[in-house]
Amino acid sequence: MPRDRYPCVMKVVPPLFLLGAIVLGGSLTWNRLIDHLIFHPTPGTHFLPEQGGLQGENVFLQAEDGVRIHGFWLSSQGSTRALLFLHGNAGNASHRLPNASELVALKTNVLLLDYRGYGLSEGTPSEAGVYLDAQAGLAHLTNERGFVPKRIFVFGRSLGGAVAVDLAHGRELAGLILESTFTSAAEMATSILPFTTPLVGGRFDSIRKISQIRTPLLVFHGDRDQIVPYRLGKKLFHAAREPKAFEKIAGAGHNDTTQVGGRPYFERIRQFLDRWAPT
Repeated sequence: MPRDRYPCVMKVVPPLFLLGAIVLGGSLTWNRLIDHLIFHPTPGTHFLPEQGGLQGENVFLQAEDGVRIHGFWLSSQGSTRALLFLHGNAGNASHRLPNASELVALKTNVLLLDYRGYGLSEGTPSEAGVYLDAQAGLAHLTNERGFVPKRIFVFGRSLGGAVAVDLAHGRELAGLILESTFTSAAEMATSILPFTTPLVGGRFDSIRKISQIRTPLLVFHGDRDQIVPYRLGKKLFHAAREPKAFEKIAGAGHNDTTQVGGRPYFERIRQFLDRWAPT
């Protein structure tokens, strides 16, 4: 399997930089400062679908607050199910196209979304904003592409896992796939620098939401993840309802799950897709 040329990184701010940003951040509102520490968007596109042999098209959606959002629609001929892919906190959607191509090969249509401020999307990222962006992606699949919710999967990686949990909360979807994600921003802050925990408040509180989700769940996490601790992935999984499954990727860190997991990783995803929404 080819290596992902653009790994789905999650950037973590070094403690000294974080401290300096807090001290020097008087010119920004508190919420804006925290957003700058969480989100690391890259504008533009660095990879095109056709470069990976994909049948893809650019789509532009409008979030509920009017922000124009970009995504790649990647079709799988004859497939009657779809997957909304929500990426991590750095880079942009084009960096995830090699990964998405493997998902398309599983006979699944994929909508690869860029949050506001990322890639070709307008706006500035925030927690509330990326939730609206994910909702716009789901609405595109139902209203424009004609998929019913029970034929739609949501895949959230790293920070995108928290966005996916919020989207699945209160909705009945075909399935939810989480990878290398965490319980809450507060617990992530604790793992990086304990005194910052109160600063992030209740942001990205997946641990509270996931216990109310009834959608089938599949969780992946590398046991050598040094960015999002493995224990947080397990804790989030234990808080979820059945039906659910957890897959440890032995030897994987945060950014090499697909490479270390190899074909068995994608075969496990195929099994999950086929069980809950056969194509």
